[in-house]
Amino acid sequence: MTPKIIAQGAEARIILSNKIIYKNRISKSYRLAELDKKIRKSRTKAESKLLKKAAEIVKIPFPVNENIKNFQIKMPYIDGQKLSDNLNKFPLKKQKLICNKIGQEIAKLHGADIIHGDLTTSNMILKNNKIFFIDFGLGYISSKFEDKAVDIHLFKQALEAKHFQNWKELFKEFEKSYKKSENSKIVFERLKAVEKRGRYKH
Repeated sequence: MTPKIIAQGAEARIILSNKIIYKNRISKSYRLAELDKKIRKSRTKAESKLLKKAAEIVKIPFPVNENIKNFQIKMPYIDGQKLSDNLNKFPLKKQKLICNKIGQEIAKLHGADIIHGDLTTSNMILKNNKIFFIDFGLGYISSKFEDKAVDIHLFKQALEAKHFQNWKELFKEFEKSYKKSENSKIVFERLKAVEKRGRYKH
């Protein structure tokens, strides 16, 4: 199979070859060469470490192998349905079940102090009724309730923007399952504060 670029962001280029995903961190010409290498190396290392920790808790493309020297992370390709493109096509009952499951899984990640950092349906793949989480490039470790609330806020915004037909019902399902987790009450109180701040900015 000829290697194919399947995604290109500001930070990385995603290449698919022989059912393997290669995430290559891009060099930034505006940075000093030495500093650029240092930043790409540390971010590749940090993301790889986070992926391995997340793999113990939720479904992600695994195993993860890193080549720090080449600023590259290698993992298997998940041949499933990206939720950003497919969630709206499912019957509402299935959409709600999926969002309920997402709530359970994110609560597990947050319970381990893992913040995804880009929690949108573009970074979720459905395969065999299991949800795989991808792209932890903006992720980090934090025990702060505020950071967990911001993660949820991003997901809520993604539902409202991409799945607006049923977003309120879908978020309710997410909330219902997430709220079964420890400290969820504090996280949702912080979420209200995060949303208030967002409103005042506009």
